[in-house]
Amino acid sequence: MSGSGERSVTRGVDREIMRLAVPALGALVAEPLFLLADSALVGHLGVVPLAGLGIASVVLQTIIGLLVFLAYATTPAVARRLGAGDERGGVSVGIDGMWLALGLGAVLAAGGALLSPTLVGFFRPDPAVAEAATTYLAISMAGLPAMLVVFATTGLLRGLQDTRTPLVVAVAGFGANAALNAVLIYGAGWGIAGSAAGTVLAQWGMVAAYVVVIVRHARRTGAVLRPQREGIRTSALSGGWLLVRTAALRAALVLATVVATGIGTAELAGFHVVLTVFSTLAFALDALAIAAQALVGKGLGAADVDFVRSVLRRCLVWGVGGGALLGLALAAVSGGAGFLFTGSPETAALIAPSLVVLAVGTPLAGYVFVLDGVLIGAGDARYLAVTGLVNLAVFVPLAIAAGAWGGTGAEALAWLTAAFAIGYIAARAATLGLRARGTAWQRTGL
Repeated sequence: MSGSGERSVTRGVDREIMRLAVPALGALVAEPLFLLADSALVGHLGVVPLAGLGIASVVLQTIIGLLVFLAYATTPAVARRLGAGDERGGVSVGIDGMWLALGLGAVLAAGGALLSPTLVGFFRPDPAVAEAATTYLAISMAGLPAMLVVFATTGLLRGLQDTRTPLVVAVAGFGANAALNAVLIYGAGWGIAGSAAGTVLAQWGMVAAYVVVIVRHARRTGAVLRPQREGIRTSALSGGWLLVRTAALRAALVLATVVATGIGTAELAGFHVVLTVFSTLAFALDALAIAAQALVGKGLGAADVDFVRSVLRRCLVWGVGGGALLGLALAAVSGGAGFLFTGSPETAALIAPSLVVLAVGTPLAGYVFVLDGVLIGAGDARYLAVTGLVNLAVFVPLAIAAGAWGGTGAEALAWLTAAFAIGYIAARAATLGLRARGTAWQRTGL
């Protein structure tokens, strides 16, 4: 191929990536903005409510994160069928995933509400922090089924190469969440309980909007709306390896939070802010991973391996470059960013060095998130699950060492952040990069 031909192909691939990634960016960033809004509003109630929110958020994000396969397994399954010319089958797969999400969410919400004090007690917080965390967690369980349905529906739409609809719904949901939280926390005087209630209402509003969209797709393609037993069973089984992979990721986050809790309440509150910022950066970079999932799944379904390799190369360029830019921006604002989450100058100063550490690791995170998306899109979930356990084994001694020998205050928080945002991410980069250089993951067809 001539140089001009290669450039033309590259521009075409870039257009496809950006067509999906730009709307996905807005939708993905809206999700951690729920947490950012909660953190900013609750943070001004004091350190204790913010620390309580930190524990409750880790529990909720762990439960939700374990079931993110509802989106990650659905996207490539739908995309492969779309690439193979079976759009009706793709929509049917996605609808079965939505029913599975609703059922799992209902069971987990009921159990989670009853077990909220036990789940919070696992972190051994101070009594006041435990009370705040339990209040937030118990109320938030009512929104768990909604969040899982949102995941599954988003996965369906991504597989259909539609990332614009999730953007519209996410922006509307974030706006409603921020407004409801402000009214219920301060206007109604509900405190941290108001933050949880406002988020639950916004989550169910998002579900209502998605149901309208999916019903239209079902009618257009002739897909069946009622649950199909075999389809639900297949969706559950296909997500098994992704569940293991995600469990390893969440275990790393939980371990880091346990270590932060052992250091002190102020450090726990600061680490919650660090993780919230990390989640925001991760979701921003994950827009490229979402584009990779959809395009790789569709390309492999159509048996177009050359296109798939082009998507991999270009997404890596965008991922590492975008990570570098985000890292520079975070480093530039690290000194004052803490005041967005707290009115305490001491707490803001505690956070600042850790945000610089986080900024250093952001380009590597961009590399990791892109490769993760490519392999998920290819259906290479077994490899992701096995290496996820390996990466977790690497992180455990790093986290324990940071807690034991990292000191206290800002220094301790910075070492813990480095163990997670640099050490753990580097382990993931090594295992993902090794796989991407080979061809075993490039399986074509349905």
